[in-house]
Amino acid sequence: MASAVHVEPLPRAEGSEVAFGATVTNVDVENLTDADFEVLHKALFTHQVLVIKNQSHASPRAQYALTQRFDPTAGGSYGHGATLDAKRSVLHPDLKTIPHQPQVQVIGHGFVAEYEGLRDVRLRHPHHRTFHDTVIPDEDDLECTRFYRWHIDAALYGLAPPVATTLLAVRVPAGRTQTLRYDDGSGDEMRVPLGTTAFADGEATYDLLSDADKAFARSTRVEYAPHPYIWMSPAKSRSTGLGLVSQGRELPASDLPPVDPAAVQVLPMCWRNPVTGRLALQIHPSAVRRLHLADGSVLDDLEKVRDIVYRLQRPGIAPARVYAHDWEEGDFVIFHNRGVLHSVVGAFAEDEVRLFRQCNIAGSAMPQGPEVAAAA
Repeated sequence: MASAVHVEPLPRAEGSEVAFGATVTNVDVENLTDADFEVLHKALFTHQVLVIKNQSHASPRAQYALTQRFDPTAGGSYGHGATLDAKRSVLHPDLKTIPHQPQVQVIGHGFVAEYEGLRDVRLRHPHHRTFHDTVIPDEDDLECTRFYRWHIDAALYGLAPPVATTLLAVRVPAGRTQTLRYDDGSGDEMRVPLGTTAFADGEATYDLLSDADKAFARSTRVEYAPHPYIWMSPAKSRSTGLGLVSQGRELPASDLPPVDPAAVQVLPMCWRNPVTGRLALQIHPSAVRRLHLADGSVLDDLEKVRDIVYRLQRPGIAPARVYAHDWEEGDFVIFHNRGVLHSVVGAFAEDEVRLFRQCNIAGSAMPQGPEVAAAA
């Protein structure tokens, strides 16, 4: 039987250059047919971000099952693996694991008495003042915000990056907006819904590059730090959330857990879309350590590495190119984790409770990079 699922590209707001994302209707995450999934599969790799409304009834089991279908031979491990349990990891305070479905995490803000087997949970929405080198003054805190950390959901050590991430909005604070400030001297800012999730399209970012930069990106590989979320834990972010400031704060190898050289990841700078063949400039900017260049040399000056990556990625997070999703309870969002960057956003008051479920699965294989003779 043919699927009745309908996919409609997101409307483009005046002045926006966002050309990705779609709304999906006539679908039930809890009761998904094979035909329905085929539509979702094609749509995800075509549109990068899918928004399905009115899915509050979807169980953690159904969320996990749908997430894994995008990589059916994956082993079923949560995308960050054991990194989550490391007390020094920058991820540790932000996630709680659902006991009966450990691949699904609870994230948000505020006190939750009981949810899916978790009791008396106090959630902490990531706030830029805990991670950024400079901060918005306290008197502007509830009015203004920043991108917290642009990233890919990935351990970047040992485990392959997940193909897809799913997010379900269980509880969303009543709507107010905030001014998101870049604070990088550009004057860039945008008005965003409280607690939005921001997305930037890696394919569009690649398309923005000059021909010379495209050639560089296609021929360069990125080496990520071992145990990256522990390695970066003392470091601070740029005000845009796009990578770290180089101040020598990263932990030395002697202060990291034991390092398996075979688990250190050196990945293409560009990742190929498995359905469309398009290239995405797909780099986790906070976790980069070295660049492996086309001539076989390795650039290991961390400040230079970060400056190069920042120059390439910064145009892709300009206000006109960012999709800031306005969450409603029951929204189920699927995003192509190998094709977009995303960031949490927002500064909450103590009584503003936000409750979300997140799921991603460590990949069955590493991302595919450009072909040797790939064209621009």
